[in-house]
Amino acid sequence: MITIAKLRSMKNIQVISLGSHAGIIQSILDHDYLVGKKRPSITTIVANGRKQERYFWGESEIIIPVVPNLEKLSQEERDACQAIVNFQSARRVLSSIEQALEVLPNVKVATIFAEQTPERHSLELLNLAKSRDVLLVGPSSVGLLVPGVMKLGAIGGTQHARITDAGIITAGDTAVVSTSGGIVNELIHTVTSSGLGVSFALALGGDRYPLTSPAEAMLLAEADPATKRIVYFGELGGDDEYKIAELQRAGKLKKDIVAYIAGSVAELFETPPQFGHAKALAGNQDESASAKKAILKKSGTIVCNSFGDVAKNLRKYGGRFEPSEQTIGPRRRSLIVSHISGDRSGETQLLGDALLATIESQSIASLVLSLLLGQHVQSKRAIEFTDYVLRLLVDHGPYVSGAVNTIVAARAGKDLVSSLSAGLLTIGPRFGGAINAAAGNWLDGVKNEKTAAEFTESFARIGQAIPGIGHKKYRIDSPDPRVSALRKFAKNKNSDRYLVFALSVADVTTAKKDNLILNVDGVIAAIMLDILESELGYTEQQLSTLVDIEFFNALFVLSRSVGFTSHYLDQRRHDEGLLRLSSDDVRYIG
Repeated sequence: MITIAKLRSMKNIQVISLGSHAGIIQSILDHDYLVGKKRPSITTIVANGRKQERYFWGESEIIIPVVPNLEKLSQEERDACQAIVNFQSARRVLSSIEQALEVLPNVKVATIFAEQTPERHSLELLNLAKSRDVLLVGPSSVGLLVPGVMKLGAIGGTQHARITDAGIITAGDTAVVSTSGGIVNELIHTVTSSGLGVSFALALGGDRYPLTSPAEAMLLAEADPATKRIVYFGELGGDDEYKIAELQRAGKLKKDIVAYIAGSVAELFETPPQFGHAKALAGNQDESASAKKAILKKSGTIVCNSFGDVAKNLRKYGGRFEPSEQTIGPRRRSLIVSHISGDRSGETQLLGDALLATIESQSIASLVLSLLLGQHVQSKRAIEFTDYVLRLLVDHGPYVSGAVNTIVAARAGKDLVSSLSAGLLTIGPRFGGAINAAAGNWLDGVKNEKTAAEFTESFARIGQAIPGIGHKKYRIDSPDPRVSALRKFAKNKNSDRYLVFALSVADVTTAKKDNLILNVDGVIAAIMLDILESELGYTEQQLSTLVDIEFFNALFVLSRSVGFTSHYLDQRRHDEGLLRLSSDDVRYIG
């Protein structure tokens, strides 16, 4: 079974959060920062709705990536994860833990926050924990704390000032075990204010079947060389305290236990009342608080008659624990976050370097690609391809719809920005906006090892055109010269797997109709995927992210903006007046 000593050895533990709970996650990061860690323990949040969440690291802000499911994690991230904090709803606790333990092979501990997990699910989780040798804490638990190493949950406080006040930045020698999440923090404060420190603290959870029982928690403390004594909070109901007493009598629990058992007031009622936790109901006299106190006292536990007696008994140990007073200063959340540019010490920077130094050392294509990707790009091949694409797409005559709309707006007397906007708003699936969709489809086809026939059939089945395939003007016997020119950037290190796939699709489509060729959008998308993968090391997941944010269409938008602007200026120079269609241009069918 995993031991506290083993957990304590995980100084650089990496944690994945299943679901998001901003307050608790922030408190975990605050504990990490206050104990002097160099990086946050929580590496990823698995949740829907966004790609990242912002938190504070000390006084500064940091980004924690968010993924929609565990399959999005790289193998390296999966292997590095050692702990889970689970904020999923009660009905999803079992399935999410099962999946996590399947995908994350090195997880040793997990805490479960949800209340009222189905009891059948809890029993299945018990078996799972034993078979995988994983310490599962909860359900309905505020978590596990090993001061200086890990804080997995709200345990110890959710405000950084409370964490400092609780004295849990520095490790001590007294374990805290509690069936109550609220009381565990009271006990932590009681321990540290009594001159002792906390070696670890565990909130077992208030559901009927806690995945770590009080007796198991006691054995963890007994085996922990850093723990000298245990403070325990129990309640009426169940037989956990009888098992603890049995361990003491058998000599398996030798360390001092200072215990308080809540629920004596229930004995004043004729019918036993149900307390807040599912187990907190004395079904018979043996399950009453008084009976439990008696059996524990008889086996050697220091039993407290009131909660205040806990501190009184702890002070007898004469502890001289001096907690760290490390604090976090004032902090303010920024309105926006930029990875691209900003001021540092009064100097404008691009991608981490001074603006002037950056622009003087880079070509426009290098700068554009770096800014679009949000990182400095050094690859000569990637920059050359970007430069060629930007030049190639700059204009394709005044006949195309975007240019026409720019011209119409200019001749109607609209200003530059309005006319340019009219042209840009024309960009879409049928004009210039197919590069991104093509990239997404080539990526999906290669990733899922589809054949060209399967790929084309999937589009035929839903009656949709394939982005990147087909042209009104060009055919097999009259090929688009731009496509031929672009293909000189093939022969990439990944064997051009995206271009090869796109061409295989074109082989299938041109067999049906000779103008269903691989068009400019399709070939740009394929070669850019190949270059990003070969030259910049982009993974399939990173390429997918670029598709999601419409990186590939940005190349067309940027380049063609120059063409649209040129057409606007051209029309303003000639000033031919309002463009109006004649009756020959419109056939009225009335």
